[in-house]
Amino acid sequence: MAKKNKMKTHRGAKKRFRLTGSGKLKRNKAYKSHILTKKSAKRKRGLRQATVLTSADIKRIKRAMGM
Repeated sequence: MAKKNKMKTHRGAKKRFRLTGSGKLKRNKAYKSHILTKKSAKRKRGLRQATVLTSADIKRIKRAMGM
């Protein structure tokens, strides 16, 4: 009898997103890795805070994470 294939977790997604207590997905902001001299301190400070994933992406990312 043939075995059913298991869905594999996308390891990159698993490392980049975290699930909050209420079931939302948290992500870090982009543009914080290089060319920081021309960005203002206020802008860099804003990039430190994590943010919640948009509703348009939640279904796709949850599936990639194996949820």
